[in-house]
Amino acid sequence: MKVKPIGLYVHIPFCVRKCNYCDFCSYDSLEPCVREGYISALKKEIESYRERGEILVDTIFFGGGTPSLLTPDEFSSIMDSIESTFRITDDPEFTLEVNPGTLNEENLSAFVRHGVNRISVGLQSIHENERKLLGRIHNYDDFLKACSMIFRAGITNFNVDLMYGIPGQTIESFEKTLSAVTALRPTHISCYGLILEEGTKFWGVKDELDLPSEDDEVAMYEAASRILSESGYSHYEISNYARDGYESRHNLKYWRCDEYIGVGVSAYSYFDGKRYGNPSDINEYLSSSVKEYITEESDPEYEFVMLGLRLREGISLSEYKDRFGKDFVAERRDAINSYIKGGYIILSGDRLSLSEKSFYISNTILTDLL
Repeated sequence: MKVKPIGLYVHIPFCVRKCNYCDFCSYDSLEPCVREGYISALKKEIESYRERGEILVDTIFFGGGTPSLLTPDEFSSIMDSIESTFRITDDPEFTLEVNPGTLNEENLSAFVRHGVNRISVGLQSIHENERKLLGRIHNYDDFLKACSMIFRAGITNFNVDLMYGIPGQTIESFEKTLSAVTALRPTHISCYGLILEEGTKFWGVKDELDLPSEDDEVAMYEAASRILSESGYSHYEISNYARDGYESRHNLKYWRCDEYIGVGVSAYSYFDGKRYGNPSDINEYLSSSVKEYITEESDPEYEFVMLGLRLREGISLSEYKDRFGKDFVAERRDAINSYIKGGYIILSGDRLSLSEKSFYISNTILTDLL
C-alpha cells in the first residue's frame, strides 16, 4: 500500500473548437466511435492499476480539453472505474475543468454526485474582443451563468483562469478583468501569460498579431500581483493566487515533486519513483497496450529545484540534502549571495525562495542556479 496519498489526473481531450493559442492535446472533431473508444481505453488504463495493489488517492483532477463536455453517463462510467480501482480518502480535493459554454445543470449534477468539489472555469478575459481573438466559444454571460450554477450546486471552491498578453489587450482592460473576477470572490485565480507555441493557430500568424509590448506585459503581471493581493489572495505560485487554505492541493503535488498518476492520451505520471507517460497521438493511444508506457528521461535534482522555486514557499535545503547528498547553497554561494543582495532571493532558515519581484524573471534566475 502507498502510505502517502497520491494525485490522479484524468485527461479528457474533447473540445468544441480548439482555441487559437492552445497546444494541449485536444481534438474538436472526433467521430462518435472514436470518442466511445477513448472512454473505453481510458477505463482500461485506469483499471490496469488494480494489479499494483491498494493505491490511496487524495486529489483527482479532470483536465483537458474540455471535461465538461462529458455526458453524465460517460462521467459516471469513468468514475466507476476510478472508484473500483483506487482507495479515495475521506477528504479528497476533486477538481474538474469547465468551459462556461458547455456546463449545464444535468452534467454539473452528475459531477457533484460523484464527488467533484472544486471547479476550474476557463474565462481568460471579460472582454468580447479579447476572447474572440483567442478563439473562445463562450461569452461573459455564459461565464456568469456558469458561476451561478456552480454556487447553486453547493460548490464554493472554484478557480478562474485568466490570461494576459492577449492581442489587443491593454493594461486597463486587464485590470478591469481582474476587478470583475475578484468581485465574484473565487477561492483561486490563475493568471497565465500568453505564449505563442509552434503548431497553434496563432503561430502561423504570429507576425500579424497586435501583441502588447514586453513592458506592458510586465505591467500586467505586476497589476495582477497588486490587485489580487489587495483583494485577499496570496501569490503562492508564479501564476497562481489563492485565498488562505485554497491553494490547489493537486497542483502542489507537481511543484513539490510528490507522486501522481496520469491517465489518458498524453498524460504523464510520477509513480513508484518513475516518470512515464502515454502517447500524445490519440490513434496511437487507442491502438497501444496501456502497459506500453513511454519512459520519461528526467533529472530529479533539476526538477526539485525548478519546480520548488515556482512556489512562494521555495525549497527546503535539508530535504534537498537528504535527497541528493549535496549542499545547495555551498555549491552556488556567490550567485545566491548576489541575488540576495539584489532582493531577488530570500534565504530564511532552512528555506530558499524567490521574492515577489523575481517571480516574473524566474527563468533567468533558475538558469543561473541550475
